Amino acid sequence: MAPIDAAAAERMAKTLFIERNWRSPSSTRFWVLLVLASVIASAGVVGDSTATVIGAMIVAPLMTPILGSALALVLADRHHLARSVLLVIGGALAVVAIGLLMGWLVAPPDAFASNSQVSSRISPRLIDLLAALATGTVGAFALVRSDVSDTLPGVAIAISLVPPLSVTGLLLTVGRYHDAFQSALLFTTNVAAIVATGTLVFLLYGVREGARAADLPVGEFRGRSLVGVTAMVVLVAVPLTTGSLSVARDRQLAAGARPVAERWAAAGKWQLASVEARNGVVVVGVLGLPPHPAPGALRVALDHSGVGDADLELHLVGGRTHWCPAGGTSCTVEETGRV
Repeated sequence: MAPIDAAAAERMAKTLFIERNWRSPSSTRFWVLLVLASVIASAGVVGDSTATVIGAMIVAPLMTPILGSALALVLADRHHLARSVLLVIGGALAVVAIGLLMGWLVAPPDAFASNSQVSSRISPRLIDLLAALATGTVGAFALVRSDVSDTLPGVAIAISLVPPLSVTGLLLTVGRYHDAFQSALLFTTNVAAIVATGTLVFLLYGVREGARAADLPVGEFRGRSLVGVTAMVVLVAVPLTTGSLSVARDRQLAAGARPVAERWAAAGKWQLASVEARNGVVVVGVLGLPPHPAPGALRVALDHSGVGDADLELHLVGGRTHWCPAGGTSCTVEETGRV
């Protein structure tokens, strides 16, 4: 592949490097769009609206400083690297803060337990890293090749940046700290993937040579930069591997618990609404008229069917939740479920 020319390198730098002056066009555009995207994403998550969340993905400008970090890394431009990294961190914290504010205002009684936008972003796996690597490659390629820049809106939709941060803020308001960490991990995964693939694409297209021709600042690129980027991806892959194993275990738990829960609900003429597992906890939802079925009987039945090592969270109509820990036969009543 032929190295890019000076004009292309200058175009990329102008696109990705946000000016330091708060009143500059690039800076005001970044922060205004970021705040609006955060509000849209939080509203979309609260309303469980996929279309609204997709709208936030298109508006969100976070990919600009992330790819700017990759470009600065390739050019060994410490000034722009520090600036881009601070923008990513500051922007991420701003999105989480807006999510916190929205959560304080409109958090639902079930603490987002039934929200599909939340559940799809709290179990990151290795497949998410692979998808992010491919999407990041497309994004960097579209910046290098102006003739394929029309793909950038699709890249914005494919890569999940602002919605996971909004979910993090919303979950922090309802005390779901583990799930909030998981959604933040998804964001970190996408950032690591974009930086890694962006660095490789920019190197392969000879951005350094084009930048020199355009009289842009170009420092000495060292191998330890690539080692650092690789280490970042590997570090992200470790918890994702654990997450993949956890998801597989949860699916196995849910599959084993479902027939037991069906028999237990049928005995009391109750309707089984849902059976799932979250982080090793079997979560069962049932609907019906009083009298309520005995939660302890389900706990015992699960123990006898080989699911005795998993805690049980039982949601009954009216919002009452029974928590039945593994290894026991008694359950406690909670007004809000453990999530």
